Parts: sequence; structure tokens; C-alpha cells
Amino acid sequence: MTSTAQLNTPAPNPALGLLDPGTGACLAASAEACDRSGTPDQEAVSVLRESGLLGLAVPRRYGGAGADPVRLNRCVEQVAAVNGSAAIMLFQHYAVSSRIVEQGTRAQHEQLLPRLASGEWLAASAWSETGAGANKKNLSTTGRRTENGGWILDGAKSFTTSAGLADIYLVLVRSGAAPTAEAAGDSGYGAADQTFFLVRGDNPGLRPDTSLRLAGMRGSATGFVSLHDCYVTDAERLGPIGAAAGIIARVRESGATLGAVAVGLAQAALDRAHEHAARLGLSHQALQHRLVDLATEVEAARAVVERAGRRESADPGTTTLHSKLFASAAADRVITAVELILSSAGYVEGHPVIRYGRDARAVALMGPTNDLCRELVSTSWNR
Repeated sequence: MTSTAQLNTPAPNPALGLLDPGTGACLAASAEACDRSGTPDQEAVSVLRESGLLGLAVPRRYGGAGADPVRLNRCVEQVAAVNGSAAIMLFQHYAVSSRIVEQGTRAQHEQLLPRLASGEWLAASAWSETGAGANKKNLSTTGRRTENGGWILDGAKSFTTSAGLADIYLVLVRSGAAPTAEAAGDSGYGAADQTFFLVRGDNPGLRPDTSLRLAGMRGSATGFVSLHDCYVTDAERLGPIGAAAGIIARVRESGATLGAVAVGLAQAALDRAHEHAARLGLSHQALQHRLVDLATEVEAARAVVERAGRRESADPGTTTLHSKLFASAAADRVITAVELILSSAGYVEGHPVIRYGRDARAVALMGPTNDLCRELVSTSWNR
């Protein structure tokens, strides 16, 4: 079982994905401050840029660590144990970095990956839209070709993590073109006429809005991104035209899972329960057994997240969906139980366990939402 104290063990190399004491303390402090203010956690982003953690998903030849999904999930869990919002931003950065590694051209690799690995650039995904549905099949954001071969993107994205903080966004648009047979993919998520574009944060046609006030993940800068006459070249397209659905399917198959965020939050809550029991000198057998049961639930969630990262099952995409479902539900149960153990102490404004609970519930609503995960899994059975 990994404790918060163990998370702060110095790492011989930040590329290993471990937090040193200073990094962990800074992330924890900024989490508390931004949860109170509801403002984007810019301090956490600065810490992540300097820590070396942003380069884990990038191959070594481009300055990264070349970490596999198991290590990526472990790193996200560790960050989540001290700062859930930072963990969400880190996860999204890894997801975009991995998509560029898998789908990018050689020129995109050479131009983008070193910046993503060094921490110079933070990446974010801009897929969701109001009214589009959790499965992103009814997008209104469009991309149309220009006479010179470029593209004009128009539309509005909602619930974009790292809005206004990211240096590059992976934007999903309706391009009005069907993919080639080899590029098509039925993921149950996205549609056949959708295309991905990599849009720089300093593009004058992209405007972030972080006025959204969230109940959980309050420091994650989750907000809106509008695209108005946003011009991009065809070289900024990621993957074939109309092939976004197939790329999305491979996102799940990678084994990287938001379940890792949930595990980190559950572990942090469990550590608080142990600290509370030790401080009060509580040695009742019933309480000890309850803590053992909670620790077992955290370990079970950690195990299913690790299995997803190892991609050892016959259907790794479904395993990844299961890992998010189980880990997020387990985190909710564990944190609720810890609140009861803490009794009145856990209901004092500003107590960390309250933030853990709100952050854990937010994980269930992040894409694919838990309800969509259930639908995707059940659909896979019919196939």
C-alpha cells in the first residue's frame, strides 16, 4: 500500500515519475489554495513544467522518458494523492502526447514532442460540447477547407481541462468527410466525419474562458474554448481526415486511465483516516478492521488500474473502461467512509477530505463519463 509519506520519497531521476518532497509539498499547497478560490492552479502547472513529469509519455529520442502506461498511471495516481486538479491536467497532457506519438507525422514529432517533453508546452484536449452528448457524436464545431489547403475551425468547446493554461489543444471537429476504410473505427464514441487538429494556444482564433465555477477539480482550469475563424494549416491536422473515431478507440486501448486519479484520491483519504486514528489513540478493533477493509478496496482499485496499463487482456479497451468504473466508484465509497470515521472533524470547512470527495465525484463525470463507460462495455458484449 502506498502512503502519502511514501509518495514524497526523493526520486533519483524525475523521469521515473516519482514526486520528491518539494514537488509534493508545492502541489499540495496549491491544491488547497485553488480549491478555496476556484481559480486555475497556475502554480501546479509551473511545478509540473519544472518537475520533468510532463515528458513521461514522450519517447527518449525526443527528450522524454518513454514510459509505458503502467508508469503513467502510477505517476498520475501519485500526483492525485496531493493535487487532484494537477493530476487531471497531467493525464490530459499524457493523452495528447501519446496521440501525437501514435498518429503524428515526422514533422509533428520533431516540432512538438521536444516541447511537450521539456515542459515548455502543456497539452490539453478540447472535445466536449454543450448538447453534443457524452459520446461526442453530435458535434457542432466544424472544420472547412480553404482554397490554399488550410482549414477554418468554428465552434465552442465546453469542459476543457487546462483551458487558458495549455499551449496546444487537441480539438475535435466535424470535417464533413468520411475516412478511408483502413482509417475508420467504430469506438461508440465520436462519428465518422470527425477530424482532430492541433491548435496552438496563441492562435488568435482560439479564445479560452475559465469563468465556469466547478464544485470539484476547482484548480483544473476546466472551462470553455471558443473557435472563431480559427485558421490552421493542414500540417496541424492529426491523423487522416474523418478518422477521429478510430483514434479515440485507440485512446482506450492504450491502458492509460482516469481510474488512476480516483485511486490517488482514495489513498489520500485513507491516509487521513490513519492519521486521525493515530492522533486520537483509537485502537478499537472495529475501527482497525474498518480501515483494513478500506485499504483492501484501495488495493483492489489500484490492481485493476495496473491491469489496464499492462494491456494483458484480450480486449484492453474494455479493461480500461472497467478500471475507470471500478476505481471511481471505489474512491467514492472509501472517501465517504473516511468522512464518517473522521466524524465532525471531516465536516469542518477546508478539511482536505471534503475536497477529495468532490474531486472523486468529478472523475466519474469526465470523459468518457461512467454512464457512457457502461454503455460502451455493454455494446462490446453485443459485438
